[in-house]
Amino acid sequence: MQKIGWLVVTILFCQLSTAQYTEVINSKRPGFSDSPYSVGTGVYQVEMGFFYKNVGNYLYYDPIAMENFNYSATSYGTNVNLRTGQFFNRLEFNLDLDFGNEKRNYTRPTTYSESAFGISKLTVGAKYMVYSPTFTDKSKEIRSWKARTSYDWKRLIPAIGVYAGLNTNFLTKMHSNPDGISPRFGLFTQNDLTNKFILLTNFIADKTFTDQSEYAYIITATYSVVDRVSIFVENQGFFRTNVPNDYQYGIGGAYLVTKNLQVDASLRFINDERGDDTFFGGIGLSWRLDRHVDGFKTVDSEGNEAKNQQEGFFSRIFGGGKNPEQRKVKSVKAKKRKIKEIKPKKTKEQKAKEKALKKSAKQAKKEQKKKEKDAKKNYEPPKNG
Repeated sequence: MQKIGWLVVTILFCQLSTAQYTEVINSKRPGFSDSPYSVGTGVYQVEMGFFYKNVGNYLYYDPIAMENFNYSATSYGTNVNLRTGQFFNRLEFNLDLDFGNEKRNYTRPTTYSESAFGISKLTVGAKYMVYSPTFTDKSKEIRSWKARTSYDWKRLIPAIGVYAGLNTNFLTKMHSNPDGISPRFGLFTQNDLTNKFILLTNFIADKTFTDQSEYAYIITATYSVVDRVSIFVENQGFFRTNVPNDYQYGIGGAYLVTKNLQVDASLRFINDERGDDTFFGGIGLSWRLDRHVDGFKTVDSEGNEAKNQQEGFFSRIFGGGKNPEQRKVKSVKAKKRKIKEIKPKKTKEQKAKEKALKKSAKQAKKEQKKKEKDAKKNYEPPKNG
């Protein structure tokens, strides 16, 4: 319960600013904005939901037919977002897919209806975090109450991430792009204004270099109400080439069931000068398979962290796993040492006896040498008979 309490800000759109991987799942549902942070290496995450959409009065210009088209529509289906972190913590790969049924009733230029069942969106891409700020841990400040309770203005510096993706054209005829596949680019920022209040901003260029190109911004504010519960409000603006600008507003919330499972619900609407009263509602869940393993750090002789070459993608392939900055250590062969034999302690009587024996042996040896010397001195050779 304690872990969930201090990590609850990661429930909805909220990633901790000090790391990519978090002990609690971080999901971008149920809003449409994205965070600059990845899910972390070794994590495989599924975010899916069911939606219902009612479009009141959609207007666009077809440059091929050179006519304006007006329609109302209803659609329902599911959205699936697959995310995984690979190679290093700052990099994430993802796939975004919408599958459902849509029926359109046209009122301009003529009255007719059409419907489609299948994939309406299929985008693959990658996200990389460029910069992550660090904040001061004021809970350890004990010398000054003012320093402990004052606002950390470094929180106004956002984390920054970039995104690049590809809109495939494996879609229904109604949703396909006549110009074929198209790129998608994004710039994501996140401000952890407090431990509970998070502000995300996205700037997106979608379907670029085609007649259906559009530019959008998304501003999302999330707040952790109590443990396990977060709410959000969101504003989104679309700026298209052949379609009047749209401004959407959304609200919603999420509940953390376990550290790897989250459920959510959201509502959003559009009300603009065309009388477009579009309504959107959705429910969903996010689940992850956590296979993350913390990496290691190499330090030099002075205790400073050394860059690990294995963290780079190309160095994994060509570097052979070597670390050129690691300090070399000279190997020294250990010398053999003789083990000193421990002798038992002798008594005074034993010592005196040994001394007397040594003295007598010395005296006997001395007398033996004297006898040998006298024998040589008094030696007479034998006389010849």
